[in-house]
Amino acid sequence: MKAVETTGTVDEQHRLHVSEALPIDGPSQVRVLILVAENGETDERRWMQFAAANPAFDFLKDPAEDLYDPTDGKPFHDSR
Repeated sequence: MKAVETTGTVDEQHRLHVSEALPIDGPSQVRVLILVAENGETDERRWMQFAAANPAFDFLKDPAEDLYDPTDGKPFHDSR
């Protein structure tokens, strides 16, 4: 099975609306896994943990993907 991750909202009629077009040729039946924050709010830290564990990003573990060094570039200082 191929995994696709996106976000969405559930409306007052309990229907799911995804936030973007899906990269799936349809019509097609799919399985849906819904993750809901227990306190009703999106916990960004939990989303980051899920993304870090998602095998879709395994290619980033390849040392060849380390294109930049921490000393590259110049520091950004907001002038506000």
